[in-house]
Amino acid sequence: MAAICVFCASSRTLDQRWLDLAAETGAELARRGHTLVSGGGRVGMMGALAEGARAAGGTTVGVIPQSLVDLEVADLASDELLVTDSMASRKTLMIERSDAFLTLPGGLGTLDELFEVWTTATLAMHTKPMVLVDTDGFYRPLLDWLAACTDQNFLKPAGLDLLTVAPTPAAALDLLTPHLG
Repeated sequence: MAAICVFCASSRTLDQRWLDLAAETGAELARRGHTLVSGGGRVGMMGALAEGARAAGGTTVGVIPQSLVDLEVADLASDELLVTDSMASRKTLMIERSDAFLTLPGGLGTLDELFEVWTTATLAMHTKPMVLVDTDGFYRPLLDWLAACTDQNFLKPAGLDLLTVAPTPAAALDLLTPHLG
């Protein structure tokens, strides 16, 4: 099937519900026969995501910069672990290795990855589908801000339309399926 990149938090201090959401996402990807591409970490949601995928029989590809390997946070159980020289080259490789993108709740790193993929899509550097998982309205303030950006012509409506929003990982994968060939 497809290689789906999932962006999410790697914080070690998250509520269990976010870790469960990530594990559920990984398992659902695996059940549908997709390969998980992730940031290659073994902590936080990122670790739960990869563990969930592998527990359901899925294949995982981790992409991680050497600096994070040095901090001993790499997911050494990945089926394939790709080590890059920087965070920027990590994002580039994640984009190259993926057929679609799904963003779970997260912080600055997650938003950085989402906006990198989204920006390159608005510049027609790729046409890969992107879905934002807005569990419990987590991203509602961001979506409201983006709508205001569009209203004030900082973001074209066509650019905003490139990002699809879903309430759950299963719904997000349902939205991606028609675009995965």
